[in-house]
Amino acid sequence: MIAIMMADGFEEIEALTPIDVLRRAGLDARTVAVGSKVAVGSHGIAVICDMTADDVNKDELTAVIFPGGMPGSLNLDASPYSDEFIKAVQKNSGRIAAICAAPLVLGRRGLLDGRRAICYPGFENELKGATIENAPVVTDGNITTAVGMGAALPFSLELVRLILGEEKAKSIADAIQDR
Repeated sequence: MIAIMMADGFEEIEALTPIDVLRRAGLDARTVAVGSKVAVGSHGIAVICDMTADDVNKDELTAVIFPGGMPGSLNLDASPYSDEFIKAVQKNSGRIAAICAAPLVLGRRGLLDGRRAICYPGFENELKGATIENAPVVTDGNITTAVGMGAALPFSLELVRLILGEEKAKSIADAIQDR
C-alpha cells in the first residue's frame, strides 16, 4: 500500500495528483489522515481520507508520500506517524517521496544527508546534508523530492515509473495527455 499522508494545511494539488495518477496506474494508493479523517487543505478544500494513520497496517506499506503546503508540512513533521511510516517503508524496502515544503520532513530526520534533492524555494536549509538540484523532480535512491505544485504531475509520473516501469508511466502520461 502507498500512503499519501494528509495533515491539515496540505497543498491540495500535491496530495490529490499523486493519488489520482497512482490509482490510474492500478496501484493501491490511499489517503491517510494524520488526525481526523477529514483533512482540510491550505486553500480550504476538505478531503475525506480513505483511512486514519491508526488504521494502516505498516507491514503492508510500500511507499509513503508527503504533500507540501503550509502548515501541512509542519503538521506532518510534528506527527509521530511520519516517523512510524518512514521506518515501516524503510523496513519494507519501499519508496519515500515528498514535494514542495514537505522534504523538510525528510531533511530534519537526516534522510537526505549525502543525497540529491529539491524543495520549494526558501526551504533548502531544512534539507540537511542534501545537494540541492535545479530540477522539478529529483530521485536519489529510494527517495524522490519535487519542487512544488507545478511539478505534481511529473512527480506522480516519476513515482509510477519507479514502481511500475517506464512503459507504464508512458501509457499513463499518454492517457492523460501529458505533453
